[in-house]
Amino acid sequence: MLEDRHQPCNGHLLFNQQEVIKIIDLFDSKRSNLIQILHQLQNLYGFLPIEILVQVSNKMSVPLSEVTGVVSFYSFFSTQPRGRHTIRVCLGTACYVRGGKKIIEKIQELLQVDLGGTTEDQRFTFEIARCIGACGLAPAVMIDNEVYRQVNSNKLKSILAKYD
Repeated sequence: MLEDRHQPCNGHLLFNQQEVIKIIDLFDSKRSNLIQILHQLQNLYGFLPIEILVQVSNKMSVPLSEVTGVVSFYSFFSTQPRGRHTIRVCLGTACYVRGGKKIIEKIQELLQVDLGGTTEDQRFTFEIARCIGACGLAPAVMIDNEVYRQVNSNKLKSILAKYD
C-alpha cells in the first residue's frame, strides 16, 4: 500500500530511491523500456510525482522533457495522488445523448469533486471516458472495472455507497 512506501515531510512526499532504482535496473535502464518502468513505478506508488520523474530521467540519462512528455501523453499515468476507486462516466455519443452530462453533474454534487479531481477523503478519482464500449447500456458509468448500465441520478447514490 502507498502508506508503506513513502512518508510526508514538510508537505512533500519522500520516496524510497532504492526502490525506484531497483525497478529501473529490472529493465536494464533501456530507453525503450521507459513506459514499462513508469507503469511499474505508478503501480508501486499510485502516481508519478515530479521527484520520481527526475530520478528516472537522471538514472536513465533521458531528458526530463521526454519522461514528462510520455507521462502527459498517456492517460493511464497520473502525476497526482488518486483515489482508491476511479469513476469514469462515459460521454460517447449514446451515453451523452441519454443523460451522461446529468450524471456528471450529479456526481459532482454528491461527492463535491471536479472532473479530473480526487475526493478529499481519497475515496474516488472522477474522470470522463470518451467511450467505454457499452453503447447499448447507455448511459454507462464505470467504477474501477465494473460497468453500471442505464444509470440515472436516482441510482447513483446507491451505486457509490458500495465503495468504501
